[in-house]
Amino acid sequence: MSTESDITPTAADRHHPLLKLALELGPLMIFFFANLRGQWLVETFPALSELGGPLFVATGLFMAATIISLIVSKIVLGHLPIMPFVSGIVVLIFGSLSIWLQNETFIKMKPTIVNALFGVTLLGGLAFGRSLLGYVFNAAFQLDAEGWRKLTIRWGIFFLFLAVLNEVVWRNFSDGIWVAFKVWGTMPITIIFTLAQMPLVLKHSINLETDGEK
Repeated sequence: MSTESDITPTAADRHHPLLKLALELGPLMIFFFANLRGQWLVETFPALSELGGPLFVATGLFMAATIISLIVSKIVLGHLPIMPFVSGIVVLIFGSLSIWLQNETFIKMKPTIVNALFGVTLLGGLAFGRSLLGYVFNAAFQLDAEGWRKLTIRWGIFFLFLAVLNEVVWRNFSDGIWVAFKVWGTMPITIIFTLAQMPLVLKHSINLETDGEK
C-alpha cells in the first residue's frame, strides 16, 4: 500500500483532478443526506435499523463510502492521498466505536481529532525543518521553500481553528445543525481560507518544467 510521498504531482493526479475532489467530498455528502433522510432509509432498508438512529445510519454509510473512496483512489490514482487516508482511518475507528457503543460522541469528535492531528503535525514538522504541506497539495501547485513554510504555518493554525470550532458546534447545538455545519459550514470556510492564500501561492510559485530546462 502506498500513499502520496512525493511533492511532485503524479500523472494520475494531473489527469483526474475532478475525480480526486469527488472522492474526497463524496463520503461527506453521503453522510449529510443519510442523516437528513435517516428515517426514510430505515423504512426502505429495514436492515439499517440495526445500526441505530439516523446519525448512526449516516455514520455506517459514511464509513462504507469512505472505504469505497479509498479503494477507488488506490485503483485509479495509484496511491492513497494522505489527508483522506488519515481521515478515513479515524472515521473507521471512531465510527465503529459510535455504532458499537451507540454513543454519538465518538463520531462527533472525529473532525476535532483529525483537524488537531493535521494542525499539530504540520506545525510540528516545521520544528524539524520539514514543510509537510507539500505532501497534501502536491497535485495543485509548486512553491519555493519559503512559500511552503509560510503556507504550512497558516494551514497548521487553520486546522487547529477548525478543531476548536467543531468542539463548539457539536457541544452546543443539535445533531442536525452539527451535521449541516460539518458539510455546508466547514467546506465554505475552508474554500474561503484557501482562496485567501492565493496571493502567497502566486508570489512563491515555481515552474518545475521551466526550472528543469535551465
